[in-house]
Amino acid sequence: MLHLDRINCFYGNVQVLRDFSLDLAPGEVLCLLGRNGAGKTTALKAIMGLIAVRSGSIKFDDVELTSLPPHEVAKQGIGYTPQGRRLFSDLTVEENLKIGLMTRDKGAATRARVLDLFPLLAERLQQRAGTLSGGEQQMLATARALCVEPRVMLLDEPTEGLMPLMINKILEIVGKLKEAGVATILVEQRVESALHVADRVAFIENGRSAEIVSPAELRADPSLLHQYVGVGIRKAAR
Repeated sequence: MLHLDRINCFYGNVQVLRDFSLDLAPGEVLCLLGRNGAGKTTALKAIMGLIAVRSGSIKFDDVELTSLPPHEVAKQGIGYTPQGRRLFSDLTVEENLKIGLMTRDKGAATRARVLDLFPLLAERLQQRAGTLSGGEQQMLATARALCVEPRVMLLDEPTEGLMPLMINKILEIVGKLKEAGVATILVEQRVESALHVADRVAFIENGRSAEIVSPAELRADPSLLHQYVGVGIRKAAR
């Protein structure tokens, strides 16, 4: 479905991704883990066309994404919730959702389905996005991405800074996307929470592809977490 084949990406003269490869299957939740600066966010930006891929290939089915600008990548059916949310803070909740809907010419039916997932946003439609709480802003960022009716969702630290109730809500949405056949790449620092929804866990180290394991394998042998992330598995947050 989504295939990254030995991609190399740079910020100026500094190489961040080095022959990085990854595969995502339909309906799969893949958690991408690594230390700060390992290249996780850069990998998602590369998929979205927000950073140039100097060499290598990113294919979504038979479409080569590296030749497309970001808005055309989104039109293929890839939703993206960046770290820090990146909402249009001076626009209302309604207007932010409209921008998502316009990406792939979606309408009222899509809007209704998205608001069904986030009923709180239905009560805030005329409120400026910048005045929402952190959890509400994350809901809006996720809802806006869902307005493209994605086949693939890219979620970069979606639970960062959120209260446990909001964390559970975001992870619940990931589960619902999986049930609907949407594939997800999840970058998440809350390892215990991520393991509840992940089908596979892929590690990235210094911009290179490392090991890929199942959550069960990781729980049985958490040494990989210490090696690639520097943390252990504590009691689940959910």
